[in-house]
Amino acid sequence: MVLLDVLLLAVGLAMDACVVSAGAGAGGRSSGGRATFRLAFHFGLFQFFMPILGWFAGAAISGAIDAFDHWIAFGILGIVGVRMIRAGLKVEEDTGIDDPSKGWSLIMLSIATSIDALAVGFSLAMIEVDIWFPAVVIGIVTAAMSVVGLKLGARLGARFGKRMEVVGGVILVFVGASIVFEHLTGV
Repeated sequence: MVLLDVLLLAVGLAMDACVVSAGAGAGGRSSGGRATFRLAFHFGLFQFFMPILGWFAGAAISGAIDAFDHWIAFGILGIVGVRMIRAGLKVEEDTGIDDPSKGWSLIMLSIATSIDALAVGFSLAMIEVDIWFPAVVIGIVTAAMSVVGLKLGARLGARFGKRMEVVGGVILVFVGASIVFEHLTGV
């Protein structure tokens, strides 16, 4: 695999993390350097490890996971997205929704945005591509795009307020639905 192929693959895999980061930034609950680091680090780390995991698991397991991986991603993104929408629609009270850059929300989002990378690892194993270089590039590109998404989302959130939390939640649900749609239609 040449560098351009690896970069294109990395950007494609990082798009979900970028969009999710934008939604988290727009909601205003993930701001500052620590939140940025946590999101970028975890999204990048999961995007680094998932292709490796998929590569080592090989083609034998890919059929079993392929049947429902899209539903797992949809469920996780949908739950977090609906919680963000509900929080954005509540009036001036503390909604209690977790900061998406902390705890289980961060872990769930990291898994949901990196499930595709698991499948990529399977496919790279089938075509006998060494996994280490692509995994490092995928992780770095994902971390960088997460930072960009979070900063862009935060600017939109500062300008448009709680409405952006609703938009962020809708985006998460849309990303989850598009994963299912792509899988079911093959588009």
